[in-house]
Amino acid sequence: MAYLLDTNVFIQARDVHYGFNLCPGFWNWIDDAHARGIVLSVKEIRDELLRREDDLSKWCKTRKSLFEDSSDSNTYESLKLLTTWVCDNYAPAYQAEFLGCADFPLIGYAHAHGHIVVTNEVYADGHKVKIPKACRAMAVTSITPYEMLINEGVRFVLENKGAPDGS
Repeated sequence: MAYLLDTNVFIQARDVHYGFNLCPGFWNWIDDAHARGIVLSVKEIRDELLRREDDLSKWCKTRKSLFEDSSDSNTYESLKLLTTWVCDNYAPAYQAEFLGCADFPLIGYAHAHGHIVVTNEVYADGHKVKIPKACRAMAVTSITPYEMLINEGVRFVLENKGAPDGS
């Protein structure tokens, strides 16, 4: 079992919670957790991130191994099941949107390989296919990045620089 990170995990971490200069420990933990085989994503997520052409895309360029190829036969079988569920439950425009984005192979790969999807999306009924709802339909666990960090016992500890008054 590994945690598969959605595009929005990387983007929100960089833009909101764990900027590269603010909390380098988050990014170091991603590298360490990947080296231990517990964090990864799929190449379609990497493709989305590379299109940003920013410091996050530069970070991704040097971490190609973090992003798995999702074109294996087991994932293909899972994608067929996921396609059927999407087509049975959503209008054609929403089907096309979902089947053409990185969420589709992310969930298929998680299903095929017994991984957990990590996303900032929340479960919601509606017209658009949301990751947590698709995961539930496929019996794939989806959690938030905070849940992943808590599950793994991650702590980002501020270095002791002395008292606030400089003493």
